[in-house]
Amino acid sequence: MIDVSEKGGLLNVALNRPEKANSLTGAMLQELAELFEGANPKAVILTGAGEKVFSAGADLDEARAGLAISPLWERVSGALAAMPCPTIAALNGTLAGGAFGMALACDIRLCVPGASFFYPVAKLGFLPQPSDPGRLAALIGPARAKLVLMSGARLTTDEALAFGLVDRVVERDALLTEAKALCAPALAGDAENVRAIKAMVG
Repeated sequence: MIDVSEKGGLLNVALNRPEKANSLTGAMLQELAELFEGANPKAVILTGAGEKVFSAGADLDEARAGLAISPLWERVSGALAAMPCPTIAALNGTLAGGAFGMALACDIRLCVPGASFFYPVAKLGFLPQPSDPGRLAALIGPARAKLVLMSGARLTTDEALAFGLVDRVVERDALLTEAKALCAPALAGDAENVRAIKAMVG
């Protein structure tokens, strides 16, 4: 359910459970955490399978059993954020719920036209992952972060781009090509220099 490949220093990671809207199980989160903690690539692309949804967040059955409040979510996003190389979320569709953490932890977010974005924790009675509100507010501002987290607003692609939640909107058939093009300078350059640049930006 997690497809992983690496070539030339580029780590490609795809959530591959399209029949369940790429919803994440505990086993998938554990696999992602171990992958990001142990990998040492020169760039990372994170995407999803299918044509509608990047990820709907937690698997519903496992969410009811406690996955929605598991520390695994924060472990995954923390490991992804700590990677000393460019990380790109190539969002092939809608981003929802706990899956927000992974996208927010990436350096760059691309999405396809028609994607929507929502994080309905207030309605569902959960707190967001600890690092998500800060990362979201840093991207779109405190008021808009409250709009998403407290009011449960569903952002359109245009709103997400205007707010700064995503950096570019790319046609579906060019999504991975664009992501790879953005990784190319880091793949061709010196890894320590790229690490230093990322640290300087913060």
